[in-house]
Amino acid sequence: MTQSSIEAAQKKFGALLEEQLKRVEQMKKGAFFADYAKLSPILIGVCWGDGIGEFISRNAQEILAHTLKDEVKKGKIAFREIKGLTIENRVKHNKAIPDDILEELEACHVILKGPTPTPQAGDPWPNIESANVAMRRALDLFANVRPVKIPREGVDWCFFRENTEGAYILGSKGFDVTEDLSVDFTVATEQGSERIIRMAFDYARKNNIDRVTVITKSNVIKTTDGRFSRAAKRIAKEYPNIQCDEWYIDIMTAKLIDPARRKDFKVMVMPNLYGDILTDEAAQLQGGVGTAGSANIGTRWAMFEAIHGSAPRMVKEGRAQYADPSSMIRACAMLLRHIGYPQKARNVEMALEVCGQFEKKITITGRGTGATGGEYAKYILSWIDNPKLKSRWESEVFNVK
Repeated sequence: MTQSSIEAAQKKFGALLEEQLKRVEQMKKGAFFADYAKLSPILIGVCWGDGIGEFISRNAQEILAHTLKDEVKKGKIAFREIKGLTIENRVKHNKAIPDDILEELEACHVILKGPTPTPQAGDPWPNIESANVAMRRALDLFANVRPVKIPREGVDWCFFRENTEGAYILGSKGFDVTEDLSVDFTVATEQGSERIIRMAFDYARKNNIDRVTVITKSNVIKTTDGRFSRAAKRIAKEYPNIQCDEWYIDIMTAKLIDPARRKDFKVMVMPNLYGDILTDEAAQLQGGVGTAGSANIGTRWAMFEAIHGSAPRMVKEGRAQYADPSSMIRACAMLLRHIGYPQKARNVEMALEVCGQFEKKITITGRGTGATGGEYAKYILSWIDNPKLKSRWESEVFNVK
């Protein structure tokens, strides 16, 4: 029994190695990033998702469409709704992303995606893979970028999370060797580590930031995290004007809630799992996971989303219309910046901060005691169109009257 189990495990492990080595060879070929200035129209695919996703995606799409209305009229931007990424359709095809839906996604240049659930033990659905993980892998969206800002506290963080390796990329391909032993895998490649680390350093240099912090647990996870750490130290030598330091994930979670130290961090880069955990913590400090957006960037495609899930409990309790759309709206700002509209992106960000952190004339509570997502989106829109937006934001952040 034991020998046959070992042989079966060796066969499965060998197949995984072959798959990953093919991926390495593909990365070695390199690729050029999409030039959005040369695309006309830029196709924005919109996937509403499940649960509260349909509600907050509609709210966010309203703001995005309003912000880009002139570009849509000129034929520079076009929206395309992609409706088949629901849990029901995914279960029907028994695939994380059905083939026809993947073709629709590939036909777009950028994607705005609402939350989708990943089945787990006890759910009424089969154990299909996460749609996010599958999309990141299929479109090679290797960089997960998550900004977090608390202007009044001097906090301005940008997290670069490796998106296609680590513990998640093979998270659905672990196996039970015997009834007593289960094995999962984590992956790190030189090419995958280098491209996310280099993106973090390039971002820092472009934005005149003099520090990049690398987050690992390389003192314990010596092989995969060790590779990531070594790659960072090697690449840092190419950026002599940027300080590079390394922190372990456990102490880093503590330092993010240390008011005396946290504002010193600027750009942080890390493997997949640590980025997922750390950015949720950071978002909570900003005002909750409902306030943070996320960009998933590759060379050819990019996908923008909320960092939270589909909140089935809110739907079950009849509260979906009260879900906070801020995370999806912040994702819209990231999308705008990515395709070449930085001032429009900044206006959305300032409006979010005026409404959510400063004025708070309308608040979201997730219940009938607060505004609906639609009402809150209209509140944000009123500030986006307000000619006094910048002066109001500056008066709050810099105490300028």
